[in-house]
Amino acid sequence: MKKEILGICFDDLSRQEAVQAGAALLSEDKFHYVVTPNPEFILAAEKDGEFRRVLNEADLVLADGVGVVYSAKIQGTPLKGRVPGIEFAADMLSCLNETGGRLYLLGAKPGVAEEAGRRILERCPNITLCGTQDGYFKDDEAVLLKVAAARPDLLFVCLGAPKQEKWMARWGKHTGARLAIGLGGALDVFAGRVERAPESWQKLGLEWAYRLAKEPRRAGRMAKLPLVLVKAAGRRIKRS
Repeated sequence: MKKEILGICFDDLSRQEAVQAGAALLSEDKFHYVVTPNPEFILAAEKDGEFRRVLNEADLVLADGVGVVYSAKIQGTPLKGRVPGIEFAADMLSCLNETGGRLYLLGAKPGVAEEAGRRILERCPNITLCGTQDGYFKDDEAVLLKVAAARPDLLFVCLGAPKQEKWMARWGKHTGARLAIGLGGALDVFAGRVERAPESWQKLGLEWAYRLAKEPRRAGRMAKLPLVLVKAAGRRIKRS
């Protein structure tokens, strides 16, 4: 079931339901892509019609940020909860490991995807890492040919929003992958270069605060969260 939150239609799924939906997509012999919008995505999509269209046309639209969940509740269309992109990615890796599938990692700084891949294979030894490519490229078609030649089943696209979502929508079906997921900075996490918040912080929905404490330069981005909540309240008032 889809629920529209400030112009973006989210799939109202628990994490386990998202895993089941993702596994089903991964088993099909055709291309699918998944997006994981947070409040920044919502605000950017208000000004970028193409980005909004790409988000809403995705096969799965998962609420990554706690701000999305709060906004949904304030708006009067509550979601079952958040499904962080990094956790959904880990779940899809487990599914791929069960089938012995092929993984391609696209994005991040030079060397990060390779390290992320090495660590992923330590946990999921049945996966074949069929290729990596950093995100500092200028020729989309050349990268597309490289990815397609690797014949991945699962493709992580970590180029930052909205570039990664537009890249998947434009080129994804030509890669041969069954499932592509836009994951922002996830490769830095998989590579061990960025530490996630402790589980206790995650359960309280305070992962954003932990990241802010670790990276004060993110303050400008975090300031967008209250704006989304205000917009959600305004939407509810208009409806009533």
